[in-house]
Amino acid sequence: MNSIIESLTGMDKMSDQVIATDFLIAAKSGIRNYSIAITETISEDVKEVLKKQLEDSIQTYETITDYMMKNGYYHPYNMDEQFKVDMKTTNTALNLTEGM
Repeated sequence: MNSIIESLTGMDKMSDQVIATDFLIAAKSGIRNYSIAITETISEDVKEVLKKQLEDSIQTYETITDYMMKNGYYHPYNMDEQFKVDMKTTNTALNLTEGM
């Protein structure tokens, strides 16, 4: 996003958070899908490949989570703080739509 537009919309600090959140959601989805696929296959070779992919997805999820926690985007152990972050994100999104 253009830096001027980001500043005007209040999204200058939110872009990294939005990208990281989308990446985290995608990683969770991948973990869920690999888990299901492992239970659905009968081939041991395919199961081994899927298990490796699952392990890689879990590591990716951990890396994203660590990044988000370090930057104050995600507070899995403090629901009050997470609520504040979520409300700020929600209000920013609502303010963007008001100008349309």
